[in-house]
Amino acid sequence: MTVQPGRAAGDPALASADVAVIGAGIIGLACAQKLQQAGRSVALLDPAGMANRTSAGNAAAFAFSDILPLAGRGLIFKVPGWLLDPLGPLSIRPAYLPRLLPWFWRFLRAGQAGRIAGAIAAQAALMRLSEGEMAALVEACGLAAMVRHDGSLELYESEAELTASEEGWRHRRAAGIGFEHVRGARLAELQPGLAPRFVAGTFVPSWQTVSEPQHFACAIGEHVLAQGGTLRMAEVVGIAPAEHGVTLRLRDGQILQARQAVLAAGAWSKHLAAQLGDRIPLDTERGYNTTLPADAFPLRRQLIFGAHGFVITPLATGIRVGGAVELAGLDHPPNFARARAMLAKAKRFLPDLATDGGREWMGHRPSLPDSLPVIGASRASPHIVHAFGHGHLGLTQSAATGRLVADLLCARRSAFDLSPFSPQRF
Repeated sequence: MTVQPGRAAGDPALASADVAVIGAGIIGLACAQKLQQAGRSVALLDPAGMANRTSAGNAAAFAFSDILPLAGRGLIFKVPGWLLDPLGPLSIRPAYLPRLLPWFWRFLRAGQAGRIAGAIAAQAALMRLSEGEMAALVEACGLAAMVRHDGSLELYESEAELTASEEGWRHRRAAGIGFEHVRGARLAELQPGLAPRFVAGTFVPSWQTVSEPQHFACAIGEHVLAQGGTLRMAEVVGIAPAEHGVTLRLRDGQILQARQAVLAAGAWSKHLAAQLGDRIPLDTERGYNTTLPADAFPLRRQLIFGAHGFVITPLATGIRVGGAVELAGLDHPPNFARARAMLAKAKRFLPDLATDGGREWMGHRPSLPDSLPVIGASRASPHIVHAFGHGHLGLTQSAATGRLVADLLCARRSAFDLSPFSPQRF
């Protein structure tokens, strides 16, 4: 896939735009595609180009069944034990802890019993829309060959671990999500070559993956460009409402005028939102992965190791072993020992896995403490809409977010109540 840098900085055609989309990751690209379908013209702005940040290395899943907020999965009780292992599923850089405390306090509050039901209902509504809107996007952009319908398999090392997961599966059943608990021959059929430590699993047939997430995102972007959209490699450092729309200030000092704007810069959205009066507790979960050669293991579908915080995904470009969470902000250098620790576990879980020749990567997931993204108008202007904070679910929820953003900017009725996603809910 090619990444087009857009026109030269002095081109007068870039001095104004209909809708400026800040961020050309999967969320910004999906917003652009849905806005074009609504008859709008779009200008994408991103300093890294198309899908070159977090969207370049995610786990490639359409996780439509993933409706439980992180705070509602019993993680609060696991955190102390995880923190004892510096290379475990969760790590916090000590120097970053003081900045993280307000976020973590809100995370604890989000896990209270009175809040969980509302969060699950909101996430389930967004996931129902996500499934339909993603199917429509895939058809519109001609991407069916990039989507795998193999389902996922979550694995357990004891019957007690499976039992502990039952409440979550009960919520999914109530939301109409199908699944199958499996053991023995059925487990081995779904994925041969598992270590005998795994005694059970849960198969979710509706789970989908893409052949390669960056290629998928760039294919959407190429479709947007072919339909008349523009992409400029530029960083927006200032945003403000103007008399006839929105004023954007670029890092190079140029001023761009737009009728409307979408803030979809992922983990880099927080400071621009603050300029609009929206103090959003956005932080970043740094995720790591290693992509092994495609012949490293005969993987049939995405495997989920929930107790260990990572997944293994079959891609057209290889086998991706990735996940876990490191809370350390945007500026600390990566600690690839975390990727190597996951790879060592993957070898224990899949004894025949060949672990040589891998490519390591680290990305920044935009994370909010209640696990719900912000989708809604800014405090400063209804012509500036926020669309960020999707955490682990950006690819999954991208098309639905694009549809909701298009509805807001085109003054159409939203598919459901957006108040749980309001930027002002904090």
